[in-house]
Amino acid sequence: MLTLQLLANGLALGAAYALCALGFVLVLNATGAVNFTQGDMVMAGGFAAIATAAMLAPLWPGAVPGLVVLPVVTAGMAVLGVIFSLFAYFPLKSRPPVATIISTIALGIVFQNAANAIWGPEPRAAPPLLDASLVRFGELAIPKQSLAVIVVAAALIAGQHLLFSRTPLGRKMRATAQDRTMAAAIGIDVNAMIALTFALATALAGAAGALLSNTFFVTPSDGTNYIVKAYIAVTIGGWGSIAGAVAGALLIALFEVIFPALPLIVPALFGSDALGWLFSQTAASILLYAVVLAILFFRPQGLFGELVQRRA
Repeated sequence: MLTLQLLANGLALGAAYALCALGFVLVLNATGAVNFTQGDMVMAGGFAAIATAAMLAPLWPGAVPGLVVLPVVTAGMAVLGVIFSLFAYFPLKSRPPVATIISTIALGIVFQNAANAIWGPEPRAAPPLLDASLVRFGELAIPKQSLAVIVVAAALIAGQHLLFSRTPLGRKMRATAQDRTMAAAIGIDVNAMIALTFALATALAGAAGALLSNTFFVTPSDGTNYIVKAYIAVTIGGWGSIAGAVAGALLIALFEVIFPALPLIVPALFGSDALGWLFSQTAASILLYAVVLAILFFRPQGLFGELVQRRA
C-alpha cells in the first residue's frame, strides 16, 4: 500500500516536472536556444496562483478552489510568454544563441528578485485543485490533490500533443521548429509561430507552478531547481525529443520519491540504521547526477535519441 501511495505522489510530482520540461523542449526546438527562465516561469505560476486566489476570494463563497484558479493562471502566463519573447528572443534572434541564453538568465534573475520584493522569501502555498481530503481504495488512501495533479497534467500534455498533431496551427508550429527558412518560404509567419511557442511553453510552466505550489509550496528561488530538473529530464530523454522530456521528468520524480523511501518499502533489505545515510535526499541527488553523467558518457543522445544531433 505504501508503494502505491509513493507511486501516486511520484507521478504527481513527475507530471508537473513534465510540463516544465515540455515547454523547455518546445522553445529549444523553435529557437535553437535554451530558455533558462523556464524554471522561473514555474515559480511565477505558483505566485500567480496565490495572487489569483486572493483576488477571487471576495467573489467566491468559501475557499477558492485551484481548478478555478488554474485556467486564469494558464491564460495569464501565456500572455507573459509572448511579452517575454519580445524582450528575451526577438531583439537577439540574429545574434549567436549564447546571446539569447544570457538574456533568459538575466530576465530570470529579474523575476526572482521581483517575486522576492512582492511576496518575500517565505514559502507560500497556493490553493489545492480540489480539497485536502483523501480518496480511499480499501486500505489505500491517496490525496485528492495528487490524483488531480496527475489528471490535469496528463490532460495538458495530451492537449499539447493534439494541438501539434491534429490542427493546422500545430502543424505550422512544428514546421517552424523543424526548418524556419522553409516554413517562411511556404508562407508561414515564423515570428508569430515562435511567439505562440513561447506562450505555450510559459503557460505549461505556469500550470506546473500552480499545481506544485500547494503540496511543495513556492519561494522566489525555486526557479533554479526547476530549470535544473527540466535540463536533466531533457538530457535523459534526448535533446529535442518531446516524449523523451516527459519520460525523463517522470523518471526523475519517481526516483526522488521512491529511492529515499526504500527502507520503508523493503525494511528487510534496507532497514539497517547504518545504511540510513545511503537513502537520504542528499544521497538521492548525488546518485541522480551520477546517472546523468553516465548517460552523457555512454548515450549522449539520450534514452530516446534524436534524429539530428543538436546542442544549444
